[in-house]
Amino acid sequence: MRIENDILIPELARLLAEGKEVRFTPSGVSMRPFIEGDKDSVILSPLERLPKKGDILLANVPAPGEQRRYVLHRLIRIEGAETGEPLYILMGDGNLAGTETCTRADIIGRVTRIESPSGKRKPLTRGTLWRLLLPYRKYLLKIYRHTILKWHY
Repeated sequence: MRIENDILIPELARLLAEGKEVRFTPSGVSMRPFIEGDKDSVILSPLERLPKKGDILLANVPAPGEQRRYVLHRLIRIEGAETGEPLYILMGDGNLAGTETCTRADIIGRVTRIESPSGKRKPLTRGTLWRLLLPYRKYLLKIYRHTILKWHY
């Protein structure tokens, strides 16, 4: 059963604000190959510390126009920390271009665990090497889709 983000995410945010961990299955392919949408589950925890580069964050980010949207993306850069109001730059691991910018107030929670459909924990990497491979992601993701993804799912 699929629940729309506009209903699901505020409820997740409420539970996180109460200090609880929450589990959900994200959709989409923007975090491939580390999170497979509609298959893997993620466990979110309240943001008890300032976000660090490499964290996977659930955030409500500005979208084109007046609207906002929810993303579960990796923190790739922090800008303006010296001014006291840092901006957090997010990017999906499966994205080839494009980033989102948000403030601390926009961040709902941090991924602390990723599990495959079988319940096996997947490594919670910082994505450092993957970020360096950005120019080659197009080819690596194509190989992933046509080999590993077919074997494991």
